[in-house]
Amino acid sequence: MSTEKKLSERLYMKKKNIYDVADKETLQKIYAFSEDYKKYLDASKTEREASSEAIRLAEAQGFTEYKLGEDLRPGDKKYYNNRGKSVYVFKIGSKPLDQTGIKILAAHIDSPRIDLKQVPLYEDSGMAFFKTHYYGGIKKYQWTAIPLSLHGVVVKNDGTVVTIRIGDEPGDPVFYINDLLPHLGHDQATKPLGSAIAGETLNILVGGMPLKEGDGDGSVKLNVLNILNEKYGITEEDFISAELSCVPAFDARDIGFDRALIGAYGHDDRVCAYPLLRAIFDTDADETVLGVLADKEETGSDGNTGMQCMLLLDIITEISASLGKSSTAVRAVSKCLSADVDAAYDPNFPEVYEKRNTAMISCGATMSKYTGARGKSGTSDASAEFVGYVRRIFAEHNVPWQTGELGKVDIGGGGTVAKYIANLNIDTVDLGVPVISMHAPFEVVSKADVYSTYEAFKVFIEN
Repeated sequence: MSTEKKLSERLYMKKKNIYDVADKETLQKIYAFSEDYKKYLDASKTEREASSEAIRLAEAQGFTEYKLGEDLRPGDKKYYNNRGKSVYVFKIGSKPLDQTGIKILAAHIDSPRIDLKQVPLYEDSGMAFFKTHYYGGIKKYQWTAIPLSLHGVVVKNDGTVVTIRIGDEPGDPVFYINDLLPHLGHDQATKPLGSAIAGETLNILVGGMPLKEGDGDGSVKLNVLNILNEKYGITEEDFISAELSCVPAFDARDIGFDRALIGAYGHDDRVCAYPLLRAIFDTDADETVLGVLADKEETGSDGNTGMQCMLLLDIITEISASLGKSSTAVRAVSKCLSADVDAAYDPNFPEVYEKRNTAMISCGATMSKYTGARGKSGTSDASAEFVGYVRRIFAEHNVPWQTGELGKVDIGGGGTVAKYIANLNIDTVDLGVPVISMHAPFEVVSKADVYSTYEAFKVFIEN
Protein backbone atom coordinates (compact mmCIF):
# COMPACT_ATOMS: atom_id res chain seq x y z
CA MET A 1 0.00 0.00 0.00
CA SER A 2 1.40 3.42 -0.97
CA THR A 3 2.15 6.07 1.62
CA GLU A 4 -0.66 8.22 0.25
CA LYS A 5 -3.09 5.33 0.50
CA LYS A 6 -2.02 4.59 4.08
CA LEU A 7 -2.41 8.23 5.05
CA SER A 8 -5.85 8.51 3.45
CA GLU A 9 -7.02 5.36 5.23
CA ARG A 10 -5.77 6.73 8.55
CA LEU A 11 -6.75 10.39 8.25
CA TYR A 12 -9.80 10.71 6.03
CA MET A 13 -13.32 10.42 7.39
CA LYS A 14 -15.46 8.33 5.06
CA LYS A 15 -19.13 7.50 5.30
CA LYS A 16 -19.90 3.85 4.68
CA ASN A 17 -23.17 2.41 3.44
CA ILE A 18 -24.18 -0.11 6.11
CA TYR A 19 -25.53 -2.51 3.51
CA ASP A 20 -22.07 -2.58 1.91
CA VAL A 21 -20.35 -3.81 5.06
CA ALA A 22 -23.04 -5.72 6.99
CA ASP A 23 -22.68 -9.48 7.27
CA LYS A 24 -25.60 -11.89 6.89
CA GLU A 25 -26.35 -11.99 10.61
CA THR A 26 -26.48 -8.20 10.85
CA LEU A 27 -28.76 -7.99 7.83
CA GLN A 28 -31.13 -10.46 9.46
CA LYS A 29 -31.22 -8.33 12.61
CA ILE A 30 -31.86 -5.18 10.57
CA TYR A 31 -34.78 -6.71 8.70
CA ALA A 32 -36.29 -8.39 11.78
CA PHE A 33 -36.13 -5.15 13.80
CA SER A 34 -37.78 -3.27 10.94
CA GLU A 35 -40.73 -5.67 10.87
CA ASP A 36 -41.39 -4.91 14.54
CA TYR A 37 -41.01 -1.20 13.88
CA LYS A 38 -43.58 -1.30 11.06
CA LYS A 39 -46.09 -2.93 13.41
CA TYR A 40 -45.50 -0.14 15.93
CA LEU A 41 -46.04 2.50 13.25
CA ASP A 42 -49.30 0.98 12.02
CA ALA A 43 -50.63 0.96 15.59
CA SER A 44 -49.48 4.54 16.28
CA LYS A 45 -50.99 6.99 13.81
CA THR A 46 -51.45 9.72 16.46
CA GLU A 47 -49.68 10.71 19.66
CA ARG A 48 -52.49 9.14 21.69
CA GLU A 49 -52.10 5.83 19.90
CA ALA A 50 -48.30 6.01 20.09
CA SER A 51 -48.61 6.55 23.85
CA SER A 52 -51.02 3.63 24.27
CA GLU A 53 -48.80 1.34 22.22
CA ALA A 54 -45.69 2.38 24.18
CA ILE A 55 -47.49 1.60 27.44
CA ARG A 56 -48.64 -1.77 26.10
CA LEU A 57 -45.08 -2.65 25.12
CA ALA A 58 -43.71 -1.42 28.45
CA GLU A 59 -46.19 -3.44 30.47
CA ALA A 60 -45.25 -6.53 28.47
CA GLN A 61 -41.68 -5.92 29.69
CA GLY A 62 -42.71 -5.72 33.32
CA PHE A 63 -43.03 -1.95 33.67
CA THR A 64 -45.76 -0.66 35.98
CA GLU A 65 -47.49 2.69 36.17
CA TYR A 66 -45.82 5.40 38.23
CA LYS A 67 -47.66 8.04 40.24
CA LEU A 68 -45.92 11.30 41.12
CA GLY A 69 -44.70 11.15 44.72
CA GLU A 70 -44.36 7.37 44.74
CA ASP A 71 -41.22 5.99 46.40
CA LEU A 72 -38.67 4.52 44.02
CA ARG A 73 -35.78 2.11 44.55
CA PRO A 74 -33.07 0.51 42.39
CA GLY A 75 -34.50 -2.10 40.04
CA ASP A 76 -37.87 -0.37 39.59
CA LYS A 77 -39.24 -0.27 36.05
CA LYS A 78 -41.90 2.40 35.67
CA TYR A 79 -43.85 4.43 33.14
CA TYR A 80 -45.74 7.69 33.62
CA ASN A 81 -48.77 8.31 31.43
CA ASN A 82 -49.16 12.04 30.85
CA ARG A 83 -52.78 12.63 29.88
CA GLY A 84 -52.70 9.83 27.33
CA LYS A 85 -50.58 11.91 24.94
CA SER A 86 -47.00 11.59 26.20
CA VAL A 87 -45.15 8.90 28.13
CA TYR A 88 -42.10 8.71 30.38
CA VAL A 89 -40.48 5.27 30.70
CA PHE A 90 -37.67 4.72 33.20
CA LYS A 91 -35.52 2.18 35.02
CA ILE A 92 -33.86 2.94 38.34
CA GLY A 93 -30.22 1.83 38.42
CA SER A 94 -27.96 0.97 41.31
CA LYS A 95 -25.16 3.47 40.65
CA PRO A 96 -25.09 6.69 42.73
CA LEU A 97 -27.37 9.12 40.95
CA ASP A 98 -25.39 12.23 41.85
CA GLN A 99 -22.26 10.70 40.30
CA THR A 100 -23.58 9.08 37.12
CA GLY A 101 -26.73 11.12 36.59
CA ILE A 102 -29.60 9.91 34.41
CA LYS A 103 -29.19 8.74 30.83
CA ILE A 104 -32.07 10.40 28.97
CA LEU A 105 -33.44 9.55 25.53
CA ALA A 106 -36.11 11.96 24.29
CA ALA A 107 -38.22 11.62 21.14
CA HIS A 108 -41.53 13.09 20.09
CA ILE A 109 -44.55 11.10 18.94
CA ASP A 110 -46.69 13.77 17.28
CA SER A 111 -46.55 14.16 13.50
CA PRO A 112 -48.00 16.63 10.98
CA ARG A 113 -51.66 15.91 10.29
CA ILE A 114 -55.06 17.44 9.54
CA ASP A 115 -57.08 18.26 12.67
CA LEU A 116 -60.83 18.87 12.73
CA LYS A 117 -62.13 22.25 13.83
CA GLN A 118 -64.46 22.31 16.82
CA VAL A 119 -67.53 22.96 14.66
CA PRO A 120 -66.47 20.87 11.68
CA LEU A 121 -69.47 19.33 9.95
CA TYR A 122 -71.29 21.11 7.11
CA GLU A 123 -73.04 20.34 3.85
CA ASP A 124 -72.56 21.95 0.45
CA SER A 125 -73.82 20.89 -2.97
CA GLY A 126 -74.92 17.42 -1.94
CA MET A 127 -71.70 16.59 -0.06
CA ALA A 128 -70.86 16.59 3.65
CA PHE A 129 -67.46 17.88 4.78
CA PHE A 130 -65.39 18.43 7.91
CA LYS A 131 -63.68 21.82 8.30
CA THR A 132 -60.06 21.43 9.36
CA HIS A 133 -57.01 23.18 10.77
CA TYR A 134 -53.74 21.54 9.76
CA TYR A 135 -51.21 20.66 12.47
CA GLY A 136 -47.48 21.17 12.02
CA GLY A 137 -45.45 22.08 8.96
CA ILE A 138 -47.04 20.50 5.89
CA LYS A 139 -47.04 21.05 2.15
CA LYS A 140 -50.80 21.40 1.79
CA TYR A 141 -50.98 20.13 -1.78
CA GLN A 142 -49.57 16.74 -0.67
CA TRP A 143 -52.68 16.06 1.41
CA THR A 144 -55.24 16.33 -1.37
CA ALA A 145 -56.57 13.37 -3.36
CA ILE A 146 -55.17 10.67 -1.03
CA PRO A 147 -57.10 8.27 1.24
CA LEU A 148 -57.34 9.47 4.83
CA SER A 149 -58.37 7.77 8.06
CA LEU A 150 -60.05 9.41 11.06
CA HIS A 151 -58.49 8.98 14.51
CA GLY A 152 -59.08 10.44 17.93
CA VAL A 153 -61.43 10.80 20.85
CA VAL A 154 -64.77 12.47 21.51
CA VAL A 155 -65.67 13.44 25.08
CA LYS A 156 -69.44 13.51 25.44
CA ASN A 157 -71.37 15.87 27.67
CA ASP A 158 -71.60 13.22 30.41
CA GLY A 159 -67.82 12.74 30.44
CA THR A 160 -67.83 9.49 28.48
CA VAL A 161 -64.78 9.17 26.22
CA VAL A 162 -65.41 7.62 22.79
CA THR A 163 -62.42 6.40 20.79
CA ILE A 164 -62.68 6.63 17.01
CA ARG A 165 -60.43 4.96 14.43
CA ILE A 166 -61.94 4.61 10.97
CA GLY A 167 -60.18 3.96 7.69
CA ASP A 168 -57.32 1.59 8.49
CA GLU A 169 -59.02 -1.80 8.58
CA PRO A 170 -60.00 -3.76 5.44
CA GLY A 171 -63.54 -2.81 4.51
CA ASP A 172 -63.46 0.52 6.36
CA PRO A 173 -64.51 3.65 4.48
CA VAL A 174 -61.81 6.27 4.03
CA PHE A 175 -61.99 10.04 3.77
CA TYR A 176 -60.71 12.51 1.19
CA ILE A 177 -59.71 16.10 0.42
CA ASN A 178 -60.90 17.19 -3.04
CA ASP A 179 -58.49 18.66 -5.57
CA LEU A 180 -59.15 20.51 -8.81
CA LEU A 181 -59.04 18.53 -12.03
CA PRO A 182 -56.21 19.55 -14.41
CA HIS A 183 -58.74 20.45 -17.11
CA LEU A 184 -59.87 23.35 -14.91
CA GLY A 185 -56.67 23.88 -12.98
CA HIS A 186 -54.68 26.20 -15.25
CA ASP A 187 -54.83 29.17 -12.86
CA GLN A 188 -54.10 26.94 -9.89
CA ALA A 189 -51.05 25.50 -11.65
CA THR A 190 -49.56 28.97 -12.13
CA LYS A 191 -49.56 29.69 -8.40
CA PRO A 192 -46.60 28.94 -6.10
CA LEU A 193 -46.85 25.52 -4.42
CA GLY A 194 -47.34 27.15 -1.04
CA SER A 195 -50.46 29.04 -2.07
CA ALA A 196 -52.04 26.80 -4.71
CA ILE A 197 -54.00 25.02 -1.96
CA ALA A 198 -55.36 27.28 0.78
CA GLY A 199 -55.68 26.02 4.34
CA GLU A 200 -59.42 26.69 4.37
CA THR A 201 -59.91 24.41 1.36
CA LEU A 202 -58.51 21.36 3.18
CA ASN A 203 -62.05 20.14 3.82
CA ILE A 204 -62.57 16.42 4.44
CA LEU A 205 -65.22 14.71 2.32
CA VAL A 206 -67.25 12.52 4.70
CA GLY A 207 -70.60 11.84 3.06
CA GLY A 208 -72.82 12.10 0.03
CA MET A 209 -76.17 10.45 0.84
CA PRO A 210 -79.24 12.35 2.11
CA LEU A 211 -81.22 11.04 5.06
CA LYS A 212 -84.14 9.16 3.51
CA GLU A 213 -86.64 10.90 5.76
CA GLY A 214 -85.01 14.28 5.15
CA ASP A 215 -86.57 17.22 3.39
CA GLY A 216 -83.57 18.00 1.15
CA ASP A 217 -81.56 20.92 2.53
CA GLY A 218 -79.03 19.76 5.13
CA SER A 219 -80.13 16.12 4.90
CA VAL A 220 -76.64 14.83 3.90
CA LYS A 221 -75.14 16.42 7.01
CA LEU A 222 -78.03 15.07 9.06
CA ASN A 223 -77.45 11.57 7.69
CA VAL A 224 -73.78 11.72 8.72
CA LEU A 225 -74.76 12.88 12.21
CA ASN A 226 -77.34 10.12 12.43
CA ILE A 227 -74.74 7.48 11.53
CA LEU A 228 -72.33 8.87 14.14
CA ASN A 229 -75.06 8.98 16.74
CA GLU A 230 -76.16 5.41 16.08
CA LYS A 231 -72.61 4.05 16.18
CA TYR A 232 -70.97 6.25 18.83
CA GLY A 233 -73.83 8.00 20.63
CA ILE A 234 -72.46 11.46 19.82
CA THR A 235 -74.19 14.65 18.71
CA GLU A 236 -72.90 17.68 16.82
CA GLU A 237 -72.19 19.56 20.05
CA ASP A 238 -69.85 16.76 21.17
CA PHE A 239 -67.35 17.82 18.48
CA ILE A 240 -66.56 20.83 20.69
CA SER A 241 -64.87 18.53 23.23
CA ALA A 242 -63.22 16.22 20.71
CA GLU A 243 -59.69 15.71 19.39
CA LEU A 244 -60.10 14.20 15.93
CA SER A 245 -57.48 14.08 13.20
CA CYS A 246 -57.25 12.83 9.66
CA VAL A 247 -54.04 10.99 8.83
CA PRO A 248 -52.99 9.06 5.73
CA ALA A 249 -54.72 5.69 5.45
CA PHE A 250 -51.44 3.98 4.52
CA ASP A 251 -49.78 1.08 6.28
CA ALA A 252 -45.99 1.00 6.53
CA ARG A 253 -44.57 -0.72 3.45
CA ASP A 254 -41.19 -1.86 2.18
CA ILE A 255 -39.83 0.23 -0.69
CA GLY A 256 -37.65 -1.03 -3.51
CA PHE A 257 -36.92 -4.39 -5.09
CA ASP A 258 -34.41 -5.08 -2.30
CA ARG A 259 -36.78 -3.98 0.51
CA ALA A 260 -33.98 -1.87 1.98
CA LEU A 261 -36.26 1.11 2.76
CA ILE A 262 -39.53 1.71 4.62
CA GLY A 263 -42.24 4.07 3.45
CA ALA A 264 -44.80 5.20 6.01
CA TYR A 265 -46.68 8.07 7.58
CA GLY A 266 -45.17 9.38 10.82
CA HIS A 267 -41.50 8.38 10.63
CA ASP A 268 -40.89 11.87 12.05
CA ASP A 269 -40.44 11.11 14.88
CA ARG A 270 -41.77 7.66 15.71
CA VAL A 271 -38.78 6.23 13.87
CA CYS A 272 -36.75 7.36 16.90
CA ALA A 273 -39.43 6.62 19.49
CA TYR A 274 -39.54 2.88 18.77
CA PRO A 275 -35.73 2.30 18.86
CA LEU A 276 -35.68 4.38 22.06
CA LEU A 277 -38.20 2.06 23.73
CA ARG A 278 -36.51 -1.08 22.51
CA ALA A 279 -33.10 0.13 23.70
CA ILE A 280 -34.47 0.71 27.21
CA PHE A 281 -36.22 -2.66 27.21
CA ASP A 282 -33.18 -4.54 25.91
CA THR A 283 -30.50 -3.21 28.29
CA ASP A 284 -29.75 -3.95 31.94
CA ALA A 285 -27.39 -1.08 32.69
CA ASP A 286 -26.57 -0.16 36.29
CA GLU A 287 -27.29 3.50 35.56
CA THR A 288 -30.74 5.08 35.74
CA VAL A 289 -32.27 5.57 32.30
CA LEU A 290 -35.26 7.70 31.31
CA GLY A 291 -37.08 7.66 27.97
CA VAL A 292 -39.37 10.53 27.00
CA LEU A 293 -42.04 10.31 24.30
CA ALA A 294 -43.24 13.89 24.01
CA ASP A 295 -46.16 15.59 22.31
CA LYS A 296 -46.48 18.95 20.54
CA GLU A 297 -42.95 19.12 19.07
CA GLU A 298 -44.33 19.94 15.63
CA THR A 299 -46.00 23.08 17.00
CA GLY A 300 -43.31 24.31 19.39
CA SER A 301 -43.42 21.86 22.32
CA ASP A 302 -45.83 24.05 24.29
CA GLY A 303 -48.58 22.85 26.61
CA ASN A 304 -48.70 20.29 29.40
CA THR A 305 -47.86 17.37 27.12
CA GLY A 306 -45.02 19.15 25.30
CA MET A 307 -41.35 19.21 26.26
CA GLN A 308 -41.57 22.77 27.58
CA CYS A 309 -43.84 21.52 30.35
CA MET A 310 -42.16 21.26 33.77
CA LEU A 311 -42.98 17.54 33.98
CA LEU A 312 -39.51 16.35 32.93
CA LEU A 313 -38.00 18.44 35.71
CA ASP A 314 -40.64 17.13 38.13
CA ILE A 315 -39.90 13.48 37.32
CA ILE A 316 -36.14 13.98 37.63
CA THR A 317 -36.75 15.72 40.96
CA GLU A 318 -38.99 12.89 42.19
CA ILE A 319 -36.47 10.21 41.16
CA SER A 320 -33.66 12.14 42.83
CA ALA A 321 -35.62 12.69 46.04
CA SER A 322 -36.57 9.02 46.30
CA LEU A 323 -32.90 8.07 46.15
CA GLY A 324 -31.84 10.79 48.58
CA LYS A 325 -30.09 12.98 46.01
CA SER A 326 -30.31 16.61 44.93
CA SER A 327 -32.09 17.13 41.62
CA THR A 328 -29.72 19.99 40.87
CA ALA A 329 -26.70 17.75 41.33
CA VAL A 330 -28.27 14.93 39.32
CA ARG A 331 -29.10 17.13 36.34
CA ALA A 332 -25.59 18.55 36.26
CA VAL A 333 -24.12 15.10 35.53
CA SER A 334 -26.97 13.71 33.40
CA LYS A 335 -26.69 13.15 29.66
CA CYS A 336 -29.30 13.18 26.90
CA LEU A 337 -29.67 12.11 23.30
CA SER A 338 -32.46 14.16 21.77
CA ALA A 339 -33.81 11.44 19.51
CA ASP A 340 -35.05 13.28 16.45
CA VAL A 341 -34.78 12.82 12.71
CA ASP A 342 -32.64 14.74 10.24
CA ALA A 343 -32.90 15.39 6.52
CA ALA A 344 -31.32 12.73 4.31
CA TYR A 345 -29.54 13.95 1.20
CA ASP A 346 -31.85 13.72 -1.82
CA PRO A 347 -30.06 13.80 -5.21
CA ASN A 348 -33.29 14.96 -6.86
CA PHE A 349 -33.00 18.28 -5.01
CA PRO A 350 -29.25 18.84 -4.57
CA GLU A 351 -29.50 22.63 -4.60
CA VAL A 352 -30.81 22.83 -1.01
CA TYR A 353 -28.18 20.61 0.62
CA GLU A 354 -24.55 21.16 1.54
CA LYS A 355 -23.44 17.65 0.70
CA ARG A 356 -20.38 17.41 2.94
CA ASN A 357 -22.52 18.08 6.01
CA THR A 358 -25.71 16.24 5.14
CA ALA A 359 -26.72 12.76 6.24
CA MET A 360 -26.67 10.04 3.59
CA ILE A 361 -29.27 7.30 3.46
CA SER A 362 -28.16 3.94 4.93
CA CYS A 363 -24.99 5.38 6.46
CA GLY A 364 -26.21 5.19 10.04
CA ALA A 365 -27.72 7.25 12.83
CA THR A 366 -27.17 10.98 12.37
CA MET A 367 -25.75 13.26 15.04
CA SER A 368 -26.59 16.96 14.73
CA LYS A 369 -24.41 19.09 16.99
CA TYR A 370 -26.83 21.97 16.47
CA THR A 371 -30.15 22.57 14.75
CA GLY A 372 -31.93 25.92 14.58
CA ALA A 373 -32.36 28.16 11.56
CA ARG A 374 -30.17 30.63 9.71
CA GLY A 375 -27.63 31.78 12.32
CA LYS A 376 -28.28 28.75 14.57
CA SER A 377 -31.35 30.49 15.97
CA GLY A 378 -33.20 28.32 18.48
CA THR A 379 -30.56 25.69 19.17
CA SER A 380 -28.63 24.52 22.22
CA ASP A 381 -25.47 23.65 20.19
CA ALA A 382 -23.88 20.71 22.04
CA SER A 383 -20.41 21.15 23.50
CA ALA A 384 -17.34 19.67 21.82
CA GLU A 385 -16.69 17.66 24.98
CA PHE A 386 -20.09 15.98 24.90
CA VAL A 387 -19.89 15.29 21.17
CA GLY A 388 -16.44 13.80 21.81
CA TYR A 389 -17.88 11.51 24.48
CA VAL A 390 -20.59 10.26 22.11
CA ARG A 391 -18.03 9.75 19.32
CA ARG A 392 -15.82 7.73 21.62
CA ILE A 393 -18.46 5.30 22.86
CA PHE A 394 -19.76 4.75 19.33
CA ALA A 395 -16.25 4.05 18.07
CA GLU A 396 -15.53 1.65 20.93
CA HIS A 397 -18.67 -0.37 20.13
CA ASN A 398 -18.61 -0.14 16.31
CA VAL A 399 -21.84 1.82 15.97
CA PRO A 400 -22.25 3.16 12.42
CA TRP A 401 -23.11 6.86 12.58
CA GLN A 402 -22.66 10.13 10.72
CA THR A 403 -23.16 13.86 11.14
CA GLY A 404 -25.74 16.01 9.45
CA GLU A 405 -27.61 19.28 9.37
CA LEU A 406 -30.93 20.40 7.94
CA GLY A 407 -29.95 21.97 4.62
CA LYS A 408 -27.79 24.90 3.55
CA VAL A 409 -27.15 27.69 6.03
CA ASP A 410 -29.46 30.31 4.50
CA ILE A 411 -32.08 27.82 3.30
CA GLY A 412 -32.65 25.16 5.94
CA GLY A 413 -33.21 24.91 9.62
CA GLY A 414 -35.56 23.41 12.14
CA GLY A 415 -35.99 22.76 15.81
CA THR A 416 -36.05 19.75 18.13
CA VAL A 417 -36.69 19.23 21.84
CA ALA A 418 -32.93 19.31 22.58
CA LYS A 419 -32.82 22.92 23.75
CA TYR A 420 -35.54 22.44 26.36
CA ILE A 421 -33.61 19.59 27.95
CA ALA A 422 -30.28 21.42 27.68
CA ASN A 423 -31.91 24.38 29.45
CA LEU A 424 -32.17 22.14 32.54
CA ASN A 425 -28.35 22.00 32.68
CA ILE A 426 -28.19 18.60 30.98
CA ASP A 427 -25.64 17.82 28.26
CA THR A 428 -27.73 17.15 25.14
CA VAL A 429 -27.16 16.43 21.47
CA ASP A 430 -29.51 15.39 18.66
CA LEU A 431 -29.21 11.89 17.25
CA GLY A 432 -31.70 10.09 15.04
CA VAL A 433 -32.66 8.65 11.67
CA PRO A 434 -32.23 10.53 8.36
CA VAL A 435 -35.51 10.85 6.45
CA ILE A 436 -36.42 11.36 2.79
CA SER A 437 -39.53 13.53 2.12
CA MET A 438 -39.83 14.62 5.76
CA HIS A 439 -43.33 15.83 6.77
CA ALA A 440 -44.90 14.30 3.67
CA PRO A 441 -47.89 11.98 4.12
CA PHE A 442 -45.56 9.11 3.15
CA GLU A 443 -41.94 9.46 4.30
CA VAL A 444 -38.98 7.16 3.61
CA VAL A 445 -36.20 5.81 5.85
CA SER A 446 -33.56 3.12 5.56
CA LYS A 447 -33.95 -0.04 7.63
CA ALA A 448 -30.21 0.06 8.24
CA ASP A 449 -30.45 3.54 9.74
CA VAL A 450 -33.33 2.53 12.01
CA TYR A 451 -31.33 -0.38 13.39
CA SER A 452 -28.17 1.74 13.70
CA THR A 453 -30.13 4.23 15.80
CA TYR A 454 -31.32 1.42 18.08
CA GLU A 455 -27.70 0.26 18.48
CA ALA A 456 -26.60 3.83 19.24
CA PHE A 457 -29.23 4.22 21.96
CA LYS A 458 -28.23 0.92 23.57
CA VAL A 459 -24.55 1.88 23.63
CA PHE A 460 -25.41 5.30 25.10
CA ILE A 461 -27.40 3.67 27.92
CA GLU A 462 -24.68 1.12 28.69
CA ASN A 463 -21.71 3.54 28.67
